[in-house]
Amino acid sequence: KKAQSVLGGRRRGELTSYSERVVLIGLINEAKANGSRIEPACQEIGLSLRSYRRWFKCGEVQADKRPDAKRPEPANKLSDKERQAILDACNQPEYASLPPSQIVPALMDQGTYLGSEASFYRLLKAHDQLNHRGRSQAPKKKSKPTSFAATGPNRVWSWDITYLASRVRGQFYYLYLFEDIYSRKIVGYEVHERECGKLASELVQRCMLREQCFNIKLVLHSDNGAPMKALTMKAKLEELGVQSSYSRPRVSNDNPFSEALFRTLKYRANWPSAGFNDLAAARDWVQKFVTWYNGEHKHSKLNFVTPAERHAGQDDEILSKRKAVLEAARAANPNRWSGTVRNCEPAGVVMLNPDKPENMLLEAAS
Repeated sequence: KKAQSVLGGRRRGELTSYSERVVLIGLINEAKANGSRIEPACQEIGLSLRSYRRWFKCGEVQADKRPDAKRPEPANKLSDKERQAILDACNQPEYASLPPSQIVPALMDQGTYLGSEASFYRLLKAHDQLNHRGRSQAPKKKSKPTSFAATGPNRVWSWDITYLASRVRGQFYYLYLFEDIYSRKIVGYEVHERECGKLASELVQRCMLREQCFNIKLVLHSDNGAPMKALTMKAKLEELGVQSSYSRPRVSNDNPFSEALFRTLKYRANWPSAGFNDLAAARDWVQKFVTWYNGEHKHSKLNFVTPAERHAGQDDEILSKRKAVLEAARAANPNRWSGTVRNCEPAGVVMLNPDKPENMLLEAAS
């Protein structure tokens, strides 16, 4: 733990100070004195054997000489006059709104070469002039959506709209689908001839009426489509007390539950690949799919219970019975079993947009 606190407190690429080296080498030598070999001790604290040998020589901890090393200047280093010429060129009115990638070719077209694009960028950064140029907004880094934990049914829903092709080229029907990510149950669906925020807002209210979840804090996740961010939809969610959650623009895996459900829908064996005859046919097919999916489809992510069983809280009992059957089979024929029976535990908590494992480990360690 002490070694992890020393290494974990450093930023990526930061040099290890002399005091930190003393602590780490002391821990390795202590483990060695207690009977451990050096290499496993180094691996335990995340240090390579080569680093240990470089840090510890002649019985003493060696300081890092890189910060104080005298390095010769590159032979091709720009002179002060050349550096100033580059800055002057970047600050000329005709180039003030252009990035170096545009300035360098423009200068070359005039028969002038002052330096590479990298030199331009480096000098601008050194003089605190490396800013976004032009009237357009600077690119903004989109933060990751908030993580939510679905600990039971009707805590976190995901929804989206997908195209259902018709037999008329260029004509589509639109399937609105709401899914509970905890149980994977389809809690509401409708097929329409257009995408509309008003239709979506009416559907989500009917879903909540059907599920009787008005007094439960519900999160509704979606992508950034026009119906999802329509004023009528936002107003309805605010009226119902539902918290909105949105994906990052152009990042499809921020809404994985709806995308996976649509794949299951469109890869059914009886999916009409030639398109639907009319709106009634599309609605009839979707109704049959939902009946099968909720009540018959044993979902792999739910340890092969149906979404309806999981939603009703029956998965514990079902999986317990399966385990009893497996235990009885193993007792009857123990030679056929090399280990324990298959996993029969419920799926547990389901996370929406979970952090990466390494981030979760860092948070737990801190």
